[in-house]
Amino acid sequence: MSLGLLPGGGGIVRMVRLLGLKAAMPYLMEGTLMRPAEAAQHGLVALAADRAAMLAQARVFIAANPAPSQPYDRKSFHLPGGLPSEPQLAQLIAVAPAMLIAKTHGCYPAPQAILSATVEGAQVDLAAAGRIESRYFAALLSGQVAKNMISAFFLQMNEIKSRASRPPTVPRWRASRVGVIGAGMMGSGIAYASALRGLPVLLNDTSLELAERGKSHSASLSARRVERGQMSIEQREQLLARITPSATIDDLAGCDLIIEAVFEQTALKQQVIQASSRLLAEGGVFASNTSTLPIGGLASSAAWPERFIGLHFFSPVDRMQLVEIVKGQRTSPETVARAYDYVQQIGKLPIVVNDERGFFTSRVIRTFLLEAAGMLDEGFLPAAIENAALQVGFAVGPLALLDEISLSLALAIIDENRQAAEAVGQPCQATRGEAIVRRMVVKYGCVGKAAGAGFYEYPVEGKKFLWPQLNSFAKAQVGSEPLDVRALGERILMIQALEAVRCLEEGVLESTRDANIGSIFGIGFPGWTGGAVQYINYIGVQTFAARAAQLAQAYGPRFAPPALLLARAEQGIGF
Repeated sequence: MSLGLLPGGGGIVRMVRLLGLKAAMPYLMEGTLMRPAEAAQHGLVALAADRAAMLAQARVFIAANPAPSQPYDRKSFHLPGGLPSEPQLAQLIAVAPAMLIAKTHGCYPAPQAILSATVEGAQVDLAAAGRIESRYFAALLSGQVAKNMISAFFLQMNEIKSRASRPPTVPRWRASRVGVIGAGMMGSGIAYASALRGLPVLLNDTSLELAERGKSHSASLSARRVERGQMSIEQREQLLARITPSATIDDLAGCDLIIEAVFEQTALKQQVIQASSRLLAEGGVFASNTSTLPIGGLASSAAWPERFIGLHFFSPVDRMQLVEIVKGQRTSPETVARAYDYVQQIGKLPIVVNDERGFFTSRVIRTFLLEAAGMLDEGFLPAAIENAALQVGFAVGPLALLDEISLSLALAIIDENRQAAEAVGQPCQATRGEAIVRRMVVKYGCVGKAAGAGFYEYPVEGKKFLWPQLNSFAKAQVGSEPLDVRALGERILMIQALEAVRCLEEGVLESTRDANIGSIFGIGFPGWTGGAVQYINYIGVQTFAARAAQLAQAYGPRFAPPALLLARAEQGIGF
């Protein structure tokens, strides 16, 4: 499933015959993982305490079964739960395709092929079922979506895990004591992620009460793991014992990794860095958890700029795998390597980018969100914009995501970016999307989900719903030509792919690998595409460049194909 394929080699055929259609479908359709004990309970595997016990059990089985066979090899076999024609199963199978399309929007062909192979194979003998399964497998394997997903989730993921972006000559390193400054949402999440992997953590804030509150976040997360059977009570107590709350900055002395995670404000971060970087252990690394602020400017406040780096975690830290490692101009290769090692030490996925305001992920997601907001100003209905994103594979609509991030924070970043550009003589005109964000915050006081009002309304009881007054923005499309939602989805995908190419062109990114993995795991770019840059290969580099030029004529220079894209298109070479 994660590679755009189905369980080949008889995986579907045998599981259906062992479990029955109804029991097997959740595992097959959703790629649900099961623990060994659960698999044994279903009769899919046999368990042994150790290697010696496994061999002993195998010998006993062989002696007792000189001519072994599976249940489905016998003439008396009946499919558990009955055939697809059974009334209860027939009802389930009748609605399954609609439920599947509602979930995947038709972007992922593998679940549809699995459903077909499961139902069709259950109605024929074992050999015929195997042929059905193998033909669906071959069709998927030769399709472009599987190629995209194999490229990203197998080849490029393995490159990252094998440290392809890490300076190769630096010896491997392990952090031994982590200091986290700022016990808010991000800081407490970083503390939890580190302690979960066995690292002692000093969690520092301006008061002990705030630091303790940050530790309580780890208490809540670990309690859920205990409830789900993923952690014992003893392991939870050990995890919490590894986190030490503190209100004294000098307690950070001796930490070989210090991560500041205070509010996204340059002056505040510089103040914290200046006060705490001197406490770093010899050879240690000081990191800033920032999503947009240039690392070079922050590093100027550090005691050792060469040991300063950006570690951009994503919220919520406990669930998001990606960490964007941002190296400044003065960051040493040793520091990059050690930051990479730490990210892998806590079980997360590192990509390495160069210093630039917004880095890679924040730049790309900014185009996604502002393009969607701009569509409102063009007159498109908000529900159409949200559905356009969902139909091309995004997990959440851009307007909902803007609410989650906070419209007031988005506006603050817009203004800071504008001020930074004007400071170096690059005045820029506000886009339609920026104008909508400003209008929502300044005119209507809608600042996001946390305040209970944004593009959506958030009733105390019941589900969120789009703010009805947004429909008044939609003038151009009401009563005009039929709306092509696919065209909106295309713009949302293409604007991000174009920004990814610009990041490659400007040297912010050093590899398409980090672009693809970063876009999928950092900003939720649809997995079926293989990532923001692989999406261009999927469309075809020449076709993509030509379409971008058409969109630039229709909607403005933000869609203009960058020189790197035009050069690749002229040569007919993909990324």
